This record gives sequence, C-alpha cells and structure tokens, in this order.
Amino acid sequence: MCQLLRGGTNGYIGTQKNEGVQERVREIGKLWVRMRIGAKGRIVIPAEMREALGIEDGAMLDVKVVDGELRIATLRERLRQAQQRVRHLVPPGTLVSDELSAERREAAKHE
Repeated sequence: MCQLLRGGTNGYIGTQKNEGVQERVREIGKLWVRMRIGAKGRIVIPAEMREALGIEDGAMLDVKVVDGELRIATLRERLRQAQQRVRHLVPPGTLVSDELSAERREAAKHE
C-alpha cells in the first residue's frame, strides 16, 4: 500500500490514516511516500517520482544505506554529485577532455 502525499504551505502535509493509526507526516522535498514492503523485499517507486528523477524501465540505480536511511539515486545523479565534488580542482574555462586528449597524444609520440 502506498500513498503519495504533496506538501502544504507550512511544510506539513497533514495527517494520513493507515490501518487505524493517524500519523502526522512532514514533507521532505516535493514528494513524500509512505509504503509497505512487498514480497521478497520489493518496493514500487511511484510513477510521479520516477518521472521527476528521469528513471525509465530497466534503469540502473544506486542503492545504499546512509545514516539508517535507504537512499536510491540514478547513476546520472551520482555522476553529477561526483563532478560537483571535484569541480574545485579544475580551473575555470578548462576542458578536462582537451587536457586528457593532449596528454594521450603526447604519450603516443613516445611509444
């Protein structure tokens, strides 16, 4: 069972009644889902979330546990994060691909 909830103006989405238990859910980001694990530990990512993240059928995802949370990311997002972490190492206006090509051409001359 999965219920997709949308945020309100104060950051609270309101209450969700699930099997007789009333819960107050706080929005984290634009979309929030509370769901049950299915058979064999499977979860279903709602279509709206897949669309927002650009996840298509058959896509490879990175799944890891961080601080007690299950985090799922696309490989494209992981690449973006890695590029952001090393961006400070590359001077502005420099194309790393051009530098790599030049280094390879120079190495090829000496082979």
